[in-house]
Amino acid sequence: MPFFIFIIVLGLILILLSFVTVQQGTVAVITVFGKYKRILSPGLSMKIPFIEKVYKKISIQNRSVELGFQAVTIDQANVNFTAMLLYAVINQNEESIKNVAFKFVDEKNLMQALVRSIEGSVRAFVATKKQSEVLSLRRDIVEAVKEQLDVMLEEWGYHLLDLQLNDITFDEEVMRSMAKVVASNNLKAAAENEGQALLITRTKAAEAEGNFIKISATAEKEAAQMRGQGIALFREEIAHGMAEAAKKMQESNLDTSLILFSMWTEAVKNFAEQGNGNIIFLDGSVEGMDKTMKQMMALNQRDQIKK
Repeated sequence: MPFFIFIIVLGLILILLSFVTVQQGTVAVITVFGKYKRILSPGLSMKIPFIEKVYKKISIQNRSVELGFQAVTIDQANVNFTAMLLYAVINQNEESIKNVAFKFVDEKNLMQALVRSIEGSVRAFVATKKQSEVLSLRRDIVEAVKEQLDVMLEEWGYHLLDLQLNDITFDEEVMRSMAKVVASNNLKAAAENEGQALLITRTKAAEAEGNFIKISATAEKEAAQMRGQGIALFREEIAHGMAEAAKKMQESNLDTSLILFSMWTEAVKNFAEQGNGNIIFLDGSVEGMDKTMKQMMALNQRDQIKK
């Protein structure tokens, strides 16, 4: 009876040891005496107790790790990177799972190799660039790392899904110098814009002033022409009137010098009326008037001779 109970208990233990539960998102690698045998998919599976062993359960879900490292540019500037690495088992094929299970001793060694490979790829890329170029080459850095690591990771059974460079910073001294360069460039751009605005303003003002002068000169020219025409017409009318008056006086046997005398008296009258308080010195004596009359008669005779 005790032996029968022992057999029953042993059978139950063997049955329990024959069942293996594999969680969703993982696969189990089975070995027989240390040699790879097969892969168990998620769910409830069976194995041979004491002969088949679950060597490792491998997650086929996406995994991420955050890392920080430093690189040096071609102009000897230290660049600090903070990156997020997203990777996963490349597929559930048997060969890929075997690579994941047996290429590395444990997960720690895998992560060390993966991180160092990424750091080396980033450093090799950055070493060929200047510090002023690094910030604008974020996408190029990621693409260069993926291109170099995809083949190697595939041999390990993994695939690099994404590499995000979350933060790229420089040493404090470099950051200060870069800030000064940006500030000086901004000041230069502002000065150039201000100069352009001032040039435009002054150009427009000069154009306006030139147009004003041109318009004023044209108006002055037209006004001068009109004044000249008016004066010429006025003189012509005076000459015509004087000629008519002289003709009538000659017909009446009168001395034409009376016309000059009349002009003299009219001029004196206009001086008094239009002088606006200005002082005009005239010789009002009989001798002075006689002298003036003779001068005016001489001018009149000269004009008649010219005619």
